[in-house]
Amino acid sequence: MSNHTPQQQRPRRVLVVTAHPEPRSLTAALGDFAVARLRAAGHEVEVSDLYAMKWHAALDADDFPGHPADTRLGVLGAQDEATRTGRLSADIAAEQEKLRRADAVVFQFPLWWFSAPAILKGWIDRVLTFGFAHGPDVPPPYSEGALGGRRGLLAVSVGGRESAFTDRGAHGPLADLLFPLQHGVFWFSGIAALEPFAVYRSEGLSAEEFEAAAEAYGQRLDALFTEEPVPFRRLDGGDYGRDMRLREGLERTGTTGLALHLR
Repeated sequence: MSNHTPQQQRPRRVLVVTAHPEPRSLTAALGDFAVARLRAAGHEVEVSDLYAMKWHAALDADDFPGHPADTRLGVLGAQDEATRTGRLSADIAAEQEKLRRADAVVFQFPLWWFSAPAILKGWIDRVLTFGFAHGPDVPPPYSEGALGGRRGLLAVSVGGRESAFTDRGAHGPLADLLFPLQHGVFWFSGIAALEPFAVYRSEGLSAEEFEAAAEAYGQRLDALFTEEPVPFRRLDGGDYGRDMRLREGLERTGTTGLALHLR
């Protein structure tokens, strides 16, 4: 592997959330590389290895200790009350504290069935509670919202070839597949999303191919706090009407679909 020494930056705090059941997987190797690279640059890194933690993926009443068993579970209301009163389950509270400390978050995961593994989706469902990551008592979504001031990077291992994840590819553009995470998780909660990093044809990479992937990943990690985020439109910037629809005439000619939400 390259002996590159990352340029020193002002130390920041980074949360790396990894999701793969095999500690010898490419996902795990890239996650380890990311942690080492960021620490070498002087950053403080915390890791949530969801499988190693035996993370409970399903949101249920156990997330809210003290919730009366005979009372209907209204998830948003229960999340809001438990968040405000400090009565979330201990595992959720610990992850929220990691997010509060973080200046950036990296999701390291394989693309399974065109999305993130269920355990990572479960982390999102349970940790980004109403009253913490969104809600009427925190800044509005699609802006510098509840988690504003942070940056987010998706680092994805993809089994297929890159050409299949383009505008004419059979699977569709990777940016479209990741839009729910980039826009609907990161930007909705105020995290500035960076362009995703992807390793294609990830099954059985040779040593040389891994070296090249790690070098490319390292360059992205070195720029974690300097590269320009994806230019998503702000909800409070006048581009959307009261119905939350993009106003007519603001898009470039011929722009359709998810690209409408890029400035």
